[in-house]
Amino acid sequence: MDIRNIAIIAHVDHGKTTLVDELLKQSGAFRENQAVAERAMDSNDIERERGITILAKATSVEWKGTRINIVDTPGHADFGGEVERILSMVDGVCLLVDAAEGPMPQTKFVTSKALALGLRPIVVLNKVDKPDAEPDRALDECFDLFANLGANDQQLDFPHVYASGRAGWADAELDGPRKDLSALFDLIVRHVEAPKQIAQAKEPFRMLATTLSADPFIGRILTGRVESGTLKVGETVKALSRKSEKIEQFRVTKILAFRGLSQQPIDEAVAGDIVTLAGMTKATVADTICDLSVEVAIPAQPIDPPTISVTFGINDSPLAGRDGKKVQSRVIRERLMKEAETNVAIKVTDTPGGEAFEVAGRGELQMGVLIENMRREGFELSISRPQVLFKEEDGARMEPVEEVTIDVDDEYTGAVVEKLTGPRKGDLVEMKPAGAGKTRIIAHVPSRGLIGYQGEFLTDTRGSGVLNRIFHGWTQHKGPIQGRRQGVLISIENGTAVAYALWNLEERGKMFVVPQDPVYEGMIIGEHSRDNDLEVNPLKGKKLTNVRASGTDEAVRLTPPTVMSLEQAIAYIDDDELVEVTPNAIRLRKRYLDPHERKRQSRSA
Repeated sequence: MDIRNIAIIAHVDHGKTTLVDELLKQSGAFRENQAVAERAMDSNDIERERGITILAKATSVEWKGTRINIVDTPGHADFGGEVERILSMVDGVCLLVDAAEGPMPQTKFVTSKALALGLRPIVVLNKVDKPDAEPDRALDECFDLFANLGANDQQLDFPHVYASGRAGWADAELDGPRKDLSALFDLIVRHVEAPKQIAQAKEPFRMLATTLSADPFIGRILTGRVESGTLKVGETVKALSRKSEKIEQFRVTKILAFRGLSQQPIDEAVAGDIVTLAGMTKATVADTICDLSVEVAIPAQPIDPPTISVTFGINDSPLAGRDGKKVQSRVIRERLMKEAETNVAIKVTDTPGGEAFEVAGRGELQMGVLIENMRREGFELSISRPQVLFKEEDGARMEPVEEVTIDVDDEYTGAVVEKLTGPRKGDLVEMKPAGAGKTRIIAHVPSRGLIGYQGEFLTDTRGSGVLNRIFHGWTQHKGPIQGRRQGVLISIENGTAVAYALWNLEERGKMFVVPQDPVYEGMIIGEHSRDNDLEVNPLKGKKLTNVRASGTDEAVRLTPPTVMSLEQAIAYIDDDELVEVTPNAIRLRKRYLDPHERKRQSRSA
């Protein structure tokens, strides 16, 4: 059977996973009466809750005698490690672009990786049935994007279709019949080259492992594209590291191939197909699985380095161990090392003392997803404020810079530009009308300046602004950048918060806790209205007397507290503060719970 391997790439929320749903339905991958969840490829709980793709996943459809292996990729740059690995498995890319928004930052990130590998793109202008769609403008912007990224003449001569993934149609012309996706299927078969590996079928077996996972029944499994040769179940192969060093020799116990949303066992893997192998115990991502006669490993695609680091430590607060079952540093370390093995964009290092671990990654969202997964597994953690990673170059200290693309209502443009170019030390690159009363702002801002900015941005734009960011490059260190301006309210007692005490404290600032919440000494219970920290007593109740007076019997009416998500809490804290994460709670606290140590630290600061 003919084979085509293609990746679908796009910005967050441009409709990749929805389009894949329709491709599966119209190719006959589902029975007519089969119940299929919306966005079927987003199998992870967090993916479904947040509506984003986090893990790259493969599927397979048949169209007129051709098997099309499709890889659904994450759109967010924080999960770029997933994208960089899987692009080596495909022979073409399908670039999905919202006809109203045009190419966005994450589109640029993934497309640059695909063009550098020499892949020829197909452009799908999605959501052309939206009222504000401008497909011609979006098409022109795609051409400009490819030209700016250094595409060759073949890549610039790209075919395109107009589509609506939700409605399930794609046409070569904007005013086409709008019936089904056959135009897109035919274009993929016609435009994407068949794998070159098929011509190498008689050579020894070689496969580059690109994703690693585990199955509860068959154990460790590796997925990749067969570069040459064939492999049958039961044959003995070996794993080579990137330096062509032998890691292990093992017998292949199972070969799985993608068929629709499931994987089915097959007897033989052929060159050019994307398959999953079982039987290894040590082999991992970027290793070469090959015949015993092969001595040289397949070159692996280099991965961009991490840009931020977060310290994961044990939860040593007075409330530790009440919610979670996994609280020991040894268990936390094992889980982080397991994550680093499967996620090539994460690096874990031990800190002196052994009770905390430095985890370096791509961004706050990637760290947030990892922490959220761990808390759902029963872990309790204390998390530090993200720190930007610097590097030395020719004796100068360099720091990462991100390209920020903002779509905001015209009336809030001044406030956004002032914040980015003033205290956050950004450089304005471009500012132009985006239609419908909105302005598009593009700026290069140090990564340090963007930590904690999302909440402030939403406040400045009354929740109407959209901010996207992507790693741009390195620049010389830009000096100190002001952090959070407000101080915090710190509890000086252990116990349960009292409504009367919180009511009296409301004039001091915004509360983070509600009555009956457990609090402890050193825990942050609110944000101070001024720039200094203030120690308060949230347990102080009303004194009871026999005297009755109108002034003393005033009703307690509390303002709803500020409830932070995990990412908001991590971005909010200062360098001397931590986020306490448990399966049921997210709390903020000072790094030093002992009051004398806390006062000594504040005096020295």
